[in-house]
Amino acid sequence: MALLVTTLGPKSAHDLGMILPHEHIFTDLRRWHEPGYAQADLSSVVGLMAPELERARAVGVTAIVECTPVGVGRRADIVKAVSLAASFPLVVPTGIYREPWIPPWARRATEDDLCAWMQGELLGQIEQSGVQAGFIKLSASDDGLTDCEAKILRAAARAAAATGAAIASHTRRGIVAHQQATIIEECGYTAERFIWVHAQNEPIFDLNLELARRGAWIEYDAIGREGGDDLFLERVLHLLDAGLADHLLLSHDRGWYDPAKPGGGTPQPFTHLSTHFLPALAAAGVNEDTLRLLTCQNPFRAFARQANEPN
Repeated sequence: MALLVTTLGPKSAHDLGMILPHEHIFTDLRRWHEPGYAQADLSSVVGLMAPELERARAVGVTAIVECTPVGVGRRADIVKAVSLAASFPLVVPTGIYREPWIPPWARRATEDDLCAWMQGELLGQIEQSGVQAGFIKLSASDDGLTDCEAKILRAAARAAAATGAAIASHTRRGIVAHQQATIIEECGYTAERFIWVHAQNEPIFDLNLELARRGAWIEYDAIGREGGDDLFLERVLHLLDAGLADHLLLSHDRGWYDPAKPGGGTPQPFTHLSTHFLPALAAAGVNEDTLRLLTCQNPFRAFARQANEPN
């Protein structure tokens, strides 16, 4: 049986409905050497973000993938506290962000070291938090992978192959996403477990189509942010027309408590997909079964691991 590894334990497809595959609860886009980096009062984070999970639940969301890796303020202990306060399952990653957010220890580490570290968090827990990593989150520079980013990706591919985990990567350029898929395959894993995060940022739509046809997941994850929904509606409908509905993920890339801002800033709710975008797709002729595929079945398949694999 496939199971989604969450802060509230493993969940089956029968336990869940709508899943948001790319959101944030706690993120710090400063760097590790800056004062106050990734630090916050726990009660303040819970007070700001637990109500956002309640609002998401009220519009049908049953789980959220929290996509903050090492380098941009990952705090699995804080995410767990928010999850417990709202009784809401969250999926937390292992993995490391791109240049220049890669911390010094990761630059020094060998590929074997990084593979062992990721595999340890996928099989055990993150930093004594009691939270098991559910997937691997990476990133890539816009002009191509640096040597260190490539090292991290190779380590991730090996750790993912050993555990059945998905690899999601913040990648703006299609040519770089294709490069990543090739490296994953060269390391003995499969592009079918690769999630191209922010695929909407690639202006050449054919690159979305080509990677989906290689088996990868195409994630449109700025729905409800600035600029409106027209681009997303157009791309989703084109992918559906191309017969690639089962390779598509939809989310907001919203949230989050930002410790660099007073009081954590003002969070953006995780509700636009339910309240605006899905009704727009329905009005464009997308049927209920396809909407359920896009919002329930696809994200579960993308991030779940088989129970007969270590998890």
